[in-house]
Amino acid sequence: MRQNPSFAMTDIAELRRVISQSPWATLVATGDDGLVASHYPVLLDPERDDLTVVGHVGKPDDQVLHLGERELLMIFQGPHGYISPSWYGDVRAVPTWNYTAVHLTGTPEIVDTQENLRILDDLVTHFERRLPQPRMMWQAPNTEEFVNALEMGTVGFRMTPTRVSAKRKLSQNKPDSIVENVIAELDGSGEYAQPALAAEMRRAHEARLAHRG
Repeated sequence: MRQNPSFAMTDIAELRRVISQSPWATLVATGDDGLVASHYPVLLDPERDDLTVVGHVGKPDDQVLHLGERELLMIFQGPHGYISPSWYGDVRAVPTWNYTAVHLTGTPEIVDTQENLRILDDLVTHFERRLPQPRMMWQAPNTEEFVNALEMGTVGFRMTPTRVSAKRKLSQNKPDSIVENVIAELDGSGEYAQPALAAEMRRAHEARLAHRG
């Protein structure tokens, strides 16, 4: 990912927040016939406070990704959306796209069966706990035999990245008045409204204002 110093994200807490809020990751590796990509939910390792992540892939995907043998690029994408030049007012401008993205690169460690079951359980709990009547992995009508059979079809992993690249392009290079108008448009009801992106922009903009003074 081409980096621009004014858009770079380096704060570990902010990177962890993006990963936590956007766990649907793209996994990219060099397969036997060239680049390959798969898509899976990936979580921060609950036992670490760095950027170590855990997850799983199906065994057919592991055969092309070669987890544990080759470097893996993991891409997390936060809120994003189209930005119209009309939102800038009567100035020369072109359309753009605002976004937040985190790239983690490393060689995953393959975990054993018990650790994989814990990761799978954590994944289910992470998403189900938001529901009024969550269905946990070990909860009936699931049986131990059923869960163990599902685990056998997956490969669990842990990855501590050796390279990190993260970017937050949220109109930081525009005057405050334009940033505030873009946020208002994204928070509105128009064709390109994107409340999640508006919230991300507002968070970043307020942090910049506070830093100034």
